[in-house]
Amino acid sequence: MSGKKHTSLDRVLGRLDTLDAVNLANLVQRLARERGLFEEIFNTLQEGILVVRDDGAIDYANSSAHRLLGVGEEGLAGQTLWRLVPGLRTSFGGALDEDSAEAAPIAAREFELTYPEPRTVRLYMVPFRTATSTRERRFAVILNDVSREKQSTEDRIESERTSSILLLAAGVAHELGNPLNSLTIHLQLMKRKLKKLRAGKEAESLAESVRICHEEVTRLDGIIGNFLEAIRPRPPDLANADLNDILAEVLRFQHRELEDRGITVEAETGGLPAVLADRNQIKQVFFNLTKNAMEAMRPGGALKIKSHADDDSVFLLFADTGSGIKQEDLVRLFQPYHTTKSGGHGLGLMIVQRIMRAHGGQVGIESKEGVGTIVTLQFPRKDRRVRMLK
Repeated sequence: MSGKKHTSLDRVLGRLDTLDAVNLANLVQRLARERGLFEEIFNTLQEGILVVRDDGAIDYANSSAHRLLGVGEEGLAGQTLWRLVPGLRTSFGGALDEDSAEAAPIAAREFELTYPEPRTVRLYMVPFRTATSTRERRFAVILNDVSREKQSTEDRIESERTSSILLLAAGVAHELGNPLNSLTIHLQLMKRKLKKLRAGKEAESLAESVRICHEEVTRLDGIIGNFLEAIRPRPPDLANADLNDILAEVLRFQHRELEDRGITVEAETGGLPAVLADRNQIKQVFFNLTKNAMEAMRPGGALKIKSHADDDSVFLLFADTGSGIKQEDLVRLFQPYHTTKSGGHGLGLMIVQRIMRAHGGQVGIESKEGVGTIVTLQFPRKDRRVRMLK
């Protein structure tokens, strides 16, 4: 709207008492068109716009405000903002209680909404007074959905934190290799000297102790090697991969342990679309998940593995009948060194998450205490990945 148009309208409004019926009808039509234009402009905005009175009553709300607050198009009329967003008024402290619009500052807050879906909304509130009513103060409220922005920031911080811890852990594990090498050398020297001693019960007992020590050192060296291989933050070597084939290999390797624990496995995976993946890293993912499931179940438990695919992704679901996970532990599962198992190192699921992210995929967990846990792996389809890279 141009400044001349506003001036012309103001001039007409100033002579409102002198207008005849025809001119008054024209003025009403013109005001309706002006209002309609502003309505269209505000309703095209992605941000929610509200006009709120001092007591929180909503005078105006655009379409985005209705959507963000989860209320139908007519639902905000006569509603109170303080009721729709509990705690909002008190969170602004004394800003809403100032006598003048000039004294009250521009306020900004973030709050969580759970309906119709969980989201984080950033709210800006600016006080103003209209030219026609300098006594009555109102607030212009702007709402922005910042859920994706906040989640992206949290993911980046968590990823950086995880990378730092992994690098530290890798350094510690690498340093442990030096004393283990020294122990191996000295055990070999002891073994040679024992061979020169006169045979007897004492020599045999000492030789047995040396043999056990040597085996334990070798085992520790293998654990460190596997640990470094699993957590070293290197990019995946992507190639055509058959998830069913990788899964079958892991289950064959774990067959004896599953059998000893009395746990049955039901795999209903069928033919799956091809994905681009690092075979060794995905083997580590499957191994960690099946190992976790085994350790969560008693004899007679069952591990069910199912799959499905859509136009964009391939999904693998690992469902166990174990003890489940407490809700307070569920949100911390991917944190380094957090474990719910005695003797666990708390790195298994963190490694799973890191590998899945490096593959452009995701991992999700649902669990109910006393019922079991479902872990869902989501891989991007090979053809979809290619289309996205173009």
